[in-house]
Amino acid sequence: MQFVNFAELDTKPFKKEFAEDILEGAPEQNVWSYFVGADGTFKSGMWDSTAGVFRGPMNDQIEFCHILEGEARIETADGASRTVKAGDAFVMDNGLQPVWHVKSYVRKHYVILAVEPKA
Repeated sequence: MQFVNFAELDTKPFKKEFAEDILEGAPEQNVWSYFVGADGTFKSGMWDSTAGVFRGPMNDQIEFCHILEGEARIETADGASRTVKAGDAFVMDNGLQPVWHVKSYVRKHYVILAVEPKA
C-alpha cells in the first residue's frame, strides 16, 4: 500500500506520442506519471498540451480531470462544446470521443480507470 504525494515526487515527464490523433497544428504533450496501480488499471498524474486540435478518445477507460492552468474547448460527438479552464473538474466516460481545441496551453491532473471494452 502506498501514499503518494505528487509534490514530493521528482517525476520526469515523457512526450506523449499521439500523431494519429492530431487534427490541426503541431501540439506537443507531456505526461508526468505519478502513480500506476499494481494491476495497471488505475493511474494518475499530470498532463499538458501546447496549442492544437486533437482527438482524446476514451476507449476502455474513464478519466477524471482537474484543469490546473490554461483552457481548452472540448467538443463531443453529440455536438456539445464545453470550455474548461483552471479550477474546473470533470469526468469523461468510457466511449466518449472528445476533440480538444487548445488555443495556447492547458495543464491538468488526471485519474484514469481502465474498464472492460464496450460491447
